[in-house]
Amino acid sequence: MSVSFAVPTSALALLSLSKRFGATQALEDVSLSIAPGEVVALMGANGAGKSTLAKIASGVLKPDRGRVIVAGRKISPASPQEARKAGIGVVHQSTDQLGIPGLTVAENLLLDQLCGGGSGAIVSPRRLFDRARTIAASVGLEALLDQDFGALGPAQRQLVAIARALAAEASVLIFDEPTASLSASEAERLFRVVDQLRHRGVATLYISHRLGDLRRIADRVVVLRNGRRVAEQTKPFDFAASVQAMVGYSFSEVAVKLEPISAGQPLLRLRKLRLTPGAEEFDLQISAGDIVVATGPLGAGKSRLLGALFGISPVAGGAMELDGESWRPTGPADSIAKGVFMASEDRWRSSFLPPSTLGSDIAGTIALPHRRSWFRSGVVNERREKKAADRIIDKLGVRCQNVRDTLDLLSGGNQQKIVIGRWQSAPCRLLLLDEPFQGVDVGARRDIARALRADQRQGATLIATNDVEEAIEVADVVVLMRNHTIIATHDLRSSNGASLVASIAALEADATEKSRGALV
Repeated sequence: MSVSFAVPTSALALLSLSKRFGATQALEDVSLSIAPGEVVALMGANGAGKSTLAKIASGVLKPDRGRVIVAGRKISPASPQEARKAGIGVVHQSTDQLGIPGLTVAENLLLDQLCGGGSGAIVSPRRLFDRARTIAASVGLEALLDQDFGALGPAQRQLVAIARALAAEASVLIFDEPTASLSASEAERLFRVVDQLRHRGVATLYISHRLGDLRRIADRVVVLRNGRRVAEQTKPFDFAASVQAMVGYSFSEVAVKLEPISAGQPLLRLRKLRLTPGAEEFDLQISAGDIVVATGPLGAGKSRLLGALFGISPVAGGAMELDGESWRPTGPADSIAKGVFMASEDRWRSSFLPPSTLGSDIAGTIALPHRRSWFRSGVVNERREKKAADRIIDKLGVRCQNVRDTLDLLSGGNQQKIVIGRWQSAPCRLLLLDEPFQGVDVGARRDIARALRADQRQGATLIATNDVEEAIEVADVVVLMRNHTIIATHDLRSSNGASLVASIAALEADATEKSRGALV
């Protein structure tokens, strides 16, 4: 049965939306309204229909049935451009959709206007940069306006996309995992911008897996499961109930249980390591069976640490040992040959081939880094490739049609399972994962955590993440990083995590105070 809304009072109303892709019913009779100035959060597991709903609202997809109403007026956006003209702005999760490499930051900020959005008066570089500077200031974007957009990291790309959406002065904004790559201070800056938009009457649809985001920003939470709307909450939120509605079982039922593993000789040992000139030295020891998570604000050095261990970032001093021997990899090929694997933060830029490329399907993606050792003749054995892919699909619960699906057909969580599964297809001593749960829902996150723990007897995992909840959920040991050094270590096998939460809260409070000072 459809849900009835007072459409004229809604900034955005999505009425009885349904959408099918082949045999998959992505959305079924879903209705949702957002009042002017209201922030509605959308929760749901990967494949629940969140992205499909957002794509229909933003003109990327056409529904099989249903209506899109903006300020009481029915629209039928056939493209994102038409949706923007109707007053709907979108900030995407995928960094590939945030802008155009090769153009400057300023040009990306004004891309809509330059492409015919109504700012034909902007014709000179000076006027373009003046306008771009004003837009960038609205979100505290500090990137150089003449810098190539392609040279920016994920966090700065997100800020460019947010500023670009705000510049359109839309009456409705859709945010798809906007804080996935942001530090605590950058996320707080975004929240402040959303608060300002709330007071100006802008309606916000906020898609996120981070419960902390929803606590901070949402007025209502709507939950989707298997293409249907299954729950709604207003403050105060009961997120345990929301998660249960989202995945179909209770939060406690899916908790990953830590099974202590007898510590033997250290697999990895770092002594007086200095990641960058001027940074403080630190020590770190990881044994086989350990899942260690490095967390801290953006720029703390987490990615730099993983890069040093994988041979893509130099260190300024100290010693690294792998299995008792000096470890100074000359590059990724050297690391992979020794069983040290890494999945970088942006899976589309680092782990996947373009969809039209030979070998870009699931089987080819999993086999790609192992081709030299798997297919010594140089000829791909499709039977072995398929067998390895089938094993990973079964082990991690990947939702797909078959091993020949390309990665663009999968949800974010299933894409990340393929990234993890690629490295679980060969003997691994040390697995390095940079933000592996970015854009991944609770259910998929725990599928991945179980798979990691199942493979830990012979190897270890070091994860870098900004998300505290992720760290507590998957780690045996959590190390807090700041200014390219480790400032605290917490063993969650012997503590309840209270000291970890307190330490991280202090870090975030400090970062927030600094960001407030910068914004005043």
